[in-house]
Amino acid sequence: MIPTTGVCYYPEHWPEDLWAEDARRMADAGLTWVRIGEFAWSRLEPGPGKLAFDWLDRAIDTLGHAGLKVVLGTPTATPPRWMLDRHPDMLAVDAAGKPRKFGSRRHYCFSHQGYRDECRRIATLLGERYGRHEHVHAWQIDNEYGCHDTTLSYSDAAARGFRDWLARKYQSPDALNRAWGNVFWSMDYADWDEIDLPHLTVTEPNPAHVLDFRRYSSDQVVAFNRVQTDALRPLTDRPLIHNYMGLTRGATDFDHFDVGADVDIASWDSYPLGFLMDRVDGADADH
Repeated sequence: MIPTTGVCYYPEHWPEDLWAEDARRMADAGLTWVRIGEFAWSRLEPGPGKLAFDWLDRAIDTLGHAGLKVVLGTPTATPPRWMLDRHPDMLAVDAAGKPRKFGSRRHYCFSHQGYRDECRRIATLLGERYGRHEHVHAWQIDNEYGCHDTTLSYSDAAARGFRDWLARKYQSPDALNRAWGNVFWSMDYADWDEIDLPHLTVTEPNPAHVLDFRRYSSDQVVAFNRVQTDALRPLTDRPLIHNYMGLTRGATDFDHFDVGADVDIASWDSYPLGFLMDRVDGADADH
């Protein structure tokens, strides 16, 4: 395989009369691939059901006519503001019980079924329009799962999902009590609805409780990813990709192999000039 190089490009950020020149310069620089679209949900759907794909049509054609291959991202890492009006409980909640609000990215809880349905919907719409497009050569699902410490969420949706997950795994509260050693500190449960998420406790929670919550949370990332891969598979024969984040905080809180089973290419985001301070942790500042 001949190594090739590519770039991330955000046509929605730039005046359209610059696109062709940008594409020409990319091709002249020897680039082959261009990833677009992964943060553009508000421009693709400015309001609920108000689709605006025409600009993306033109951007893909402009890049393709310059000889570049497009990797099209699903925009689900950046739900638009109107999404919160439809699903006000979709936000993740941190370990202190505070919602992680709108204003940056990755502001969703993996466990929220309503948001998963929205992701299935937008992935399907994109797949129907671009799944066989001559210039779209691959797809990226979402963006950097777990980045910004976003795998674990202590929301009501996560609590409901966790109880269901435990019921399937253990079948009865008695079996769970034995497995978790809940006789210690009188932590026995008589009903699934009694089980909360392992945070906001007086001191350290039961480590078995924490471990199962982390396993559950990993499974939610897998299920969230699978919603989109299942939506796209019938609509495209091009490879599906997810871009992992290496060893940054939160990015190892889910099973990368389980997510990888549903994609064709496991990629990794390299930031040659990013996070430089992370690389000198523990080093002598004078050297």
